[in-house]
Parts: sequence; structure tokens; C-alpha cells
Amino acid sequence: MSVEAPSVLMYADTTRSAELRNEVPHTVHDPFLYIEHGGSRYAVLRSLEVARMSEVEGMTALPLEDFGLDELMASGLSGDAAALEIAVRACSKLGVTRALVPPAFPVAHADRLRAAGVELVVDPEGFERRRRVKSPAQLAGIRRAQTAAEAAVAAVARMLYDSTPGSDGGLVLDWGPLTCERLKEGVAAAFQRNGCSGDDVIVAHGPQTCIGHHSGSGQVFAGEPVTVDLCPRDPETGCYTDITRTFVFGEVNDELALYWRLVDESLRDVLAAIRPGLPVAELHRISCAPFEREGQPTQLSKKPGTVLNEGFFHSLGHGVGLEIHEAPALNQNEDVLVVGDVIAVEPGCYRQGFGGVRLEDLVLVTETGGELLTDYPYELTPVLVERGAVAA
Repeated sequence: MSVEAPSVLMYADTTRSAELRNEVPHTVHDPFLYIEHGGSRYAVLRSLEVARMSEVEGMTALPLEDFGLDELMASGLSGDAAALEIAVRACSKLGVTRALVPPAFPVAHADRLRAAGVELVVDPEGFERRRRVKSPAQLAGIRRAQTAAEAAVAAVARMLYDSTPGSDGGLVLDWGPLTCERLKEGVAAAFQRNGCSGDDVIVAHGPQTCIGHHSGSGQVFAGEPVTVDLCPRDPETGCYTDITRTFVFGEVNDELALYWRLVDESLRDVLAAIRPGLPVAELHRISCAPFEREGQPTQLSKKPGTVLNEGFFHSLGHGVGLEIHEAPALNQNEDVLVVGDVIAVEPGCYRQGFGGVRLEDLVLVTETGGELLTDYPYELTPVLVERGAVAA
């Protein structure tokens, strides 16, 4: 005898809610009520959205008018108050008395539904699981975003390659100093040419490369690291990708060369180990081993309660999909890799006040191991590589 799946409720829009975008694969800017009950799916929303929503496989689109919108508004209720009453009426009509909700479920809706006798259970792990296995459409979107990301990295590498050092070691390109700001302009142009967008762009240089998520600013100098960390978004699916490369124009000093060797070894060891069922804690342990052997601190060796900001001081990485950072987190937790995970693997090594090296690849976990979705060289010296659509 089969057990009926629990009911599910969400109230959000698909531009800000990854949980709801996972179920509705197109953009809906205004929040609406999504219901799963009795093996069916329902969207209770404005009438102008009904036609598009009806095209979603397995979805029954119900206009707000079916639940007395006109009557409620005529009675003097505000739009927000009417939405609360419609949620109660929809649950009553469909027979929803108990439902799972995501952590971001609106408090006002939760209070009103609970007052009407609907039991709501917050289920963060369940909603994470729903998004772990990427659909074919989502994977296609991630691949498109990856093409844009690699084209943008190639644009940065070309600008570095074409630059020359001034008398003070500062790089110059064409009409003036080569700055992180100019490099970001090259990134934005590459994103646009390849049909993607991205606001969280990191192009940092020198000591900035040690500061977590420092976006980067100022002129780039010969001999210092330039970290390029990009996560463009595919507009069709809402899915992201993530890539990091580190470049050095000119001579690479011994310390940076050591950091690159350790990061490269860590990354390759991790890529070889990826398989479904592998505990993420073991993957993190594998990534730390090269650094530990060279006496570089990691999260495994740090003392509890201390703050680590040098060596391999951050976790190995994270899942990627409808959010840049999503499950699974690649650190010391109880999770395991599952088929369909898309993970960003990003070991790094740093010294404050000096700089660091980070490399990041994207991997799809498959039945037999891992499929590398990233195709870009790892070397510190910028070389000319063509990826995606390039400038005319």
C-alpha cells in the first residue's frame, strides 16, 4: 500500500525563491501560492499569469478570482490581506490540513494559515533535497553559463597578456593603467556576448586575493596574483555556474609557485575521488592533504575557537544551481554526494598581506564518478584561449 506524499505549500515569486523556481521553470515576478496535494500541483495566482502557468507540466493554474478576489477587494481589504484570505480558502477547497513549507515561508501567511487550522512544518532538508538532482533543462542552463564564464576568464587573460609593465611595475594596456575595474568591464562584455549576466564579479589583485570575496580594485602590477572568480547566471533557467582562475603577469615568485602547486595537486586529487555516496567530509579531507604535508594550515588542523585566515583557510566548495551557494556544502558535515549534484571545487592557499592562489572547477556527480564541466587551463601565466563568443 503506497503512502501519499505530504502536502507542500510555498508562497513566493520565482525570481527570488530558488525553491519555487525549481518547480516553476519560468519567471513570475509577483508572489503566488503553490500547492502540492494528493499527487497534483496547483498555482493560485493572478489571471494574467494563468495561461503561461498552465503550460507547466502537471500544473493546474487557478486564478485568484476563483477564490473571491473581487469580493474581498470590494469589501475594503488590501491586496496583502486578500492574499492571506485566498490562501486559507485555497487550502480549504483542496483539502490541505497539513503541509511542509520552506524556511523562507512568509510569517504572515504562516500565522493566518495556522490560525485557520492548517498545520505547517518547516522542512529545510526536504527542500534542499528537491534541488540537489539537476534536471536536464537546468544542466543545459549551467553549461550555457559555464561557456559565458570561461569566455570572461579568457577575456581577462587576453587583457593581461596584451599589457605591458610601466616603470613602477604597474601594468598598462592601450590608453592607460590596467585596473581591476577595466578587467571587470571585459568580464561584463563577455557575459553579454554569451547571453548571461552576473553581478558578483571578483577580479582582485595582490593582497586583495587573500580577503574573502573582495571584489578587487586598483591597478594590477607585474608579479602579483590576479584572482578571477566568476558566477554568471543563465537567464532562461535561472541557474548559475562558478569558476576561479589565478593569473600572474611576468615572473612567478617561489611562494606563489608553491601555492599553485599545492592548489593544483589538491584540485586534481579531489576530481579523481568524486563519486556518488562519498561523504563530503572525506572529500574535504582529501583536499587538505597536500597543504597539511607542506605545513600549511587548514580547517582540519586549526584549533577550535581560533580564526584561520591563511593557508587553505576556507572550505573546499559548495553546490551550484539555482543559487550560487547551495547544498551540498563541501566541509566537515554528514552529507554525501548524490548523482545529479553539481559542485564547485575550489581549494586555495594564501598569506595575508601577500596574496594567494585559488582554482575552481565545476563537476557534475554521475553514476560512475564525476563529469568535469569546466574546460579552462590552470596555469598562472595568462595564455590566449578562445572560449564562447568573442569580440568582433
